[in-house]
Amino acid sequence: MLGTFRPRRMASVALLGALALGLIACGDEYPNSTFNPNSDFNAAIDALWDKLLFWGTLVFIGVEGALVYMIFKFRRRPDGGVPKQVHGNTKLEIAWTAIPAVILIFIAIPTVRTIFTTQAKASPDALQVEVIGHQWWWEFRYPQYGITTANELYLPNGRTVNFQLKTVDVLHSFWIPQMGGKRDLISNRTNYLWFTPNKDLPSSAWNGFCAEFCGPSHANMKFRVFTVTAEEFGQWAAHQKQPAMFPALALTPPAAASAVAPVPSGSTPLLQVAAVTPPADAPAAPVPVWVFPKDKLEKEFAYTIPQTPITNQISFDEALIGAGDAERGRQIYGRSSCIGCHAIAGTPFNMAVVGPNLTHVGSRHTIAGGLYPNDTKHLSYWIKSAPHMKPGSIMPSLGKGVTDPKTKMVVNVGGLTDAEVADIVAYLQALK
Repeated sequence: MLGTFRPRRMASVALLGALALGLIACGDEYPNSTFNPNSDFNAAIDALWDKLLFWGTLVFIGVEGALVYMIFKFRRRPDGGVPKQVHGNTKLEIAWTAIPAVILIFIAIPTVRTIFTTQAKASPDALQVEVIGHQWWWEFRYPQYGITTANELYLPNGRTVNFQLKTVDVLHSFWIPQMGGKRDLISNRTNYLWFTPNKDLPSSAWNGFCAEFCGPSHANMKFRVFTVTAEEFGQWAAHQKQPAMFPALALTPPAAASAVAPVPSGSTPLLQVAAVTPPADAPAAPVPVWVFPKDKLEKEFAYTIPQTPITNQISFDEALIGAGDAERGRQIYGRSSCIGCHAIAGTPFNMAVVGPNLTHVGSRHTIAGGLYPNDTKHLSYWIKSAPHMKPGSIMPSLGKGVTDPKTKMVVNVGGLTDAEVADIVAYLQALK
């Protein structure tokens, strides 16, 4: 039995759909939108999108208008006869071939022009950044400054940045939506991407992602981007160039305790230095720590603060969180398996490159590939059993008595107690 056409029902469905679309469009915050040009690359892509959308809309209106006209004009009528049969219409066929060709010209020219612009080589004075993809975290190297960091990318506004994109394992894809881009990291090949953050852009924070499926924690392979002023970038770079400086209060001679040089107001003391005349070959005084302000991050860029819940598959003695001893932690760290995977500049025995560089890990805002905030609680759980906190993590479970989800074996020999984990956390958080 054939159904009957009910205009009112169709109208109500269309109205409901339009209302739903309207409600979706009412939101005014799109923190990861690509339609906010904050770089020259993003502006070029956005302009191309506008052109394609304009011409695509014209074509859609024209085709759909012609289709609706034909449906009503030549619809079957009860008193209609047999339609006149025609073999073809040369003029019509030429027209519907020429019109799309002309439209494609209007689309092709700006597309090709944008491709040449975005694929051109970066300026020679560009800031060079090596981006290395790992399962599942990001390594960033600044060869001009001798800096290596992980999961947090600092860029100066108004200066072109040239990214050299590499991977040490599977395919990844580097993407900062608000800056434009999305370029693949391919094995045995170096890809390039460059853009210039807008020079009038205030100091801001952005989310970065891996946009190519790369395994069980693909969705957890994130990073943070901080676009800052040239002065702020200089401060950050000067601090990052220094080796790790662990507070050594016990090494300050008692007689010189009253002669300790004051620390500049607002900065964090990295190493107490006696106010005596240093030898000519003495190292320079520590540079004060500068990173993107946490309070600014919380007030203006809360969308960059991870909200991932802690797994309930492992437990930790909450009474020990924040109660660790940094000096004990340094000693435990030095004899643990941690030194086989991580590097801390300034400690010759600790120069591995398997995991993220931990030289200034205490000053970072996130851990675990941008998955968790870098605070005492999350770091404690992460060290105890990273595979429980992040599926597929190659960092093994270190907590004593924990059953590793990959090997299915209980960690006993060499495992860390909660107290030892708390001490290591205190040490790592002291590495500012």
